[in-house]
Amino acid sequence: MSQMDNTQRVRILSEALPYIQRFRNKVIVIKYGGSAMVNEDLRLGFARDVVLLKQVGMLPVVVHGGGPAISKALEHAGVEARFVGGQRVTSSAAMAVVERTMNAVNRRIIDEIGDCGGEAFGVTGGVIQASCLPPVYTDDGEAVVLGHVGRVAGVAPHLTEMVRHETRVPVIAPLGADADGVRYNINGDLVASGVASGLRAEKLILLTDTVGVLDGEGKLIRETGKAGVARMISDGVIHGGMLPKVQCAFESVQQGVQSAHIIDGRVERALLLELLSDEGIGTLIRRDGAG
Repeated sequence: MSQMDNTQRVRILSEALPYIQRFRNKVIVIKYGGSAMVNEDLRLGFARDVVLLKQVGMLPVVVHGGGPAISKALEHAGVEARFVGGQRVTSSAAMAVVERTMNAVNRRIIDEIGDCGGEAFGVTGGVIQASCLPPVYTDDGEAVVLGHVGRVAGVAPHLTEMVRHETRVPVIAPLGADADGVRYNINGDLVASGVASGLRAEKLILLTDTVGVLDGEGKLIRETGKAGVARMISDGVIHGGMLPKVQCAFESVQQGVQSAHIIDGRVERALLLELLSDEGIGTLIRRDGAG
């Protein structure tokens, strides 16, 4: 390596040091989904970043999605897929496919972290306390029971001990069970928000396939708070698939998470850019009432 390369490395490390010290022993919950889970180079970069965060003393927690893999697996199994109000109707047969697929995705992430020199363990049940989502209505007014589709009712207390394991990173699948042991598939953003809130995390980071929250002119909103979120939802600026992400992020900061970030998972090393610089990338959602 040349002298110039050494000098550059020292500069980068010295600039990152204050952030490493700031977030040492702090819980960082990361929702992993979208292109970051599909593109091979991005998957490798994500795994390396998670390993690095753990090695420098942070406490990363990965909550993953799996929607595209589930859709493909259901099609292969001949199980009809139906969506109502953005939710996948999940029969008992579909739930069996969902669980097998989520377990496989979970295992792959663990292996990728291991391939990058880290250690991880899967959490596919026993941590997320769930309840059944109520029926949703079609445009024709039909009430549709979603089946095994749930929401987060709570997080098991022992998750705190799991997160603080000296070397291993928890990788959580968005699956939960109710008091009767009935299993549910849950939106990954909801699970990430619930886990971050339950752990009183320092940060919740949602990896998406957009640059962040955009204003009415399509420009990135770098930072916003309670008033800004409420105004943009009311004005319809935040809508579609971004609406539940913003709602999850804002609810988490209202429940004790220090800050939430919606960032572009298509950017290489997005996690490090967000955590180890002042500007970061994407949109920061604060707890306070400023716009």
